[in-house]
Amino acid sequence: MRVAVVAGPDPGHAFPAIALCLRFLAAGDEAVLFTGRRWIDAGRRVGIDTRLLKGLAPRPQDDDMDAGQRIHSRAAFISTELFPDLDEVGADLVVSDILTAGGGLAAERLGITWVELSPHPLYAPSKGLPPIGSGLAPGVGVRGRLRDTLMRKATGRSIAQGKAQRGVARRSVGLPSEDPGPAARLIATIPALEVPRPDWPSEAHIVGPLLWEPTTSTLEVPPGSDPIVMVAPSTAFTGAQGMLEATVEGLAGHGVRVVASMLDDPPADLPSWVRAGLGRQDDLLRQADAVVCGGGHGLLAKSLIHGVPVVAIPGGGDQWELANRAARQGSALIVRPPSADAIGDAVQRVLGDSTFERAAGEAAAGAGDVEDPVAVCRRVLGRSEIGYG
Repeated sequence: MRVAVVAGPDPGHAFPAIALCLRFLAAGDEAVLFTGRRWIDAGRRVGIDTRLLKGLAPRPQDDDMDAGQRIHSRAAFISTELFPDLDEVGADLVVSDILTAGGGLAAERLGITWVELSPHPLYAPSKGLPPIGSGLAPGVGVRGRLRDTLMRKATGRSIAQGKAQRGVARRSVGLPSEDPGPAARLIATIPALEVPRPDWPSEAHIVGPLLWEPTTSTLEVPPGSDPIVMVAPSTAFTGAQGMLEATVEGLAGHGVRVVASMLDDPPADLPSWVRAGLGRQDDLLRQADAVVCGGGHGLLAKSLIHGVPVVAIPGGGDQWELANRAARQGSALIVRPPSADAIGDAVQRVLGDSTFERAAGEAAAGAGDVEDPVAVCRRVLGRSEIGYG
């Protein structure tokens, strides 16, 4: 296959796209990645034909406070900017990140089969779940089911508004209002972070997290034999701020070593029992006894794959939902609102209670029960070529 992969510049979306491209290349396929300028050189260094995704910059008329307008109206514009570049690639298949919907629109305009990439659990609404983002477990009994029904009704208006906005955006680029959707959905998570639902879509496939390390460098942990706590500040703009500083303050004098892997420059004047900088997270997770993170999917899934329990400090977006799923599974403890003392106490509890580690180990044990994303894409393309797509 010759595959075009489209994703925005946020690390939580660009990194899985890069990882997927590497999976295609390893399987003998061709991959072209369209993404933000920040990751073009990085993608090329690992052998991916990486190109600028045009149209990412907000326009004066864009309202980033309106999620539907931000996704759908800008998607139409991105699809127009991407159209000639995607046409030039001559792709057999397009894989478009769920937040970069312009890739799917451009593929549809060109008549190319496309697949949606969700670098997290399936967030489509379900008749058997409370609204995604609530962090709630499915209701039990009459009262629980009634609660979920009422909550779904309340959020249904927003969902309907988003569909209407998508219809307007589609018509603006010459497509019919009704969205046929992708040929398949790649749900890049582990089973432990999914929630059973009675209406799982037939086109959705759990393919496991798509993980990529943006560096080959490693961080040395502070010397000694005390437990190692890895801190990974959120890369999302909605993430909690000051996580590393609060964690260091809360753990001072508690007999631990802290190592923080971060894309940004670390704070100055850290104590001798703390190291911080850009380093491979997989290397640190093989040594860590606990992780402090925002609850974003990438680091949360990566921690659980390594069997490391988590102290989650969720910010906005989907971090509250994911943190609660991990907490219900038993591998995470949530701190909200965060304070130095609360974070320190939570880390000590996770380190001192082996049930958290056992639950993380159970999540790791089931992480391989997933489909191969390359095989899913090949099946989709095969069906499309013989007229079943």
